[in-house]
Amino acid sequence: MKKKITEVPPIVQLEGELKRERYKRRYRSVFRSTVSVLIIVAAIAILVATLWMPVLQIYGNSMTPTLQDGEIIFTVKTSEFEPGDIIAFYYNNKILVKRVICEAGDWIDIDKKGNVYINDVRLDEPYLTEKALGECDIKLPYQVPDGKIFVMGDHRSTSVDSRSKTVGCVAQEQMVGKIVFRIWPLRRSGVVK
Repeated sequence: MKKKITEVPPIVQLEGELKRERYKRRYRSVFRSTVSVLIIVAAIAILVATLWMPVLQIYGNSMTPTLQDGEIIFTVKTSEFEPGDIIAFYYNNKILVKRVICEAGDWIDIDKKGNVYINDVRLDEPYLTEKALGECDIKLPYQVPDGKIFVMGDHRSTSVDSRSKTVGCVAQEQMVGKIVFRIWPLRRSGVVK
């Protein structure tokens, strides 16, 4: 009977194999932790975007020249709105974007040329390029009901807004948030006023 002789690999080869195994373990560990961190960051980003800062895309021209069709904007969830703020709100399973004109209890009047008067004081509207009475089927002067705000688009001749009974004044529970920042297109990115 012949004895089988087993060759023992040299130390250098054993050390090399040991290094490769350690590298594999470290690589797997780093890979797992990197993937875990990316998943957590993505989850936090989605949570923030959903709960505090929804991202919206503008469809239509009711807010031109301030906001253009296709632009992407950030909103901030808040319950504090002032005249002049641009807000997003729910209406018939859609999100509309309009400008706050006046608040509950205020009287609004609009003349045939499109000049807006709040409590008999003409409203200064530097953001408009044209004025128009637009689609208006409410009886003017009109008092804004309690708990609601009166909104209008910046492109007055085409915007359907609180001047129409179909949209009406906006209640707090309809609010998505206040438009604060334009993300896209990059050439127009910045604070929205």
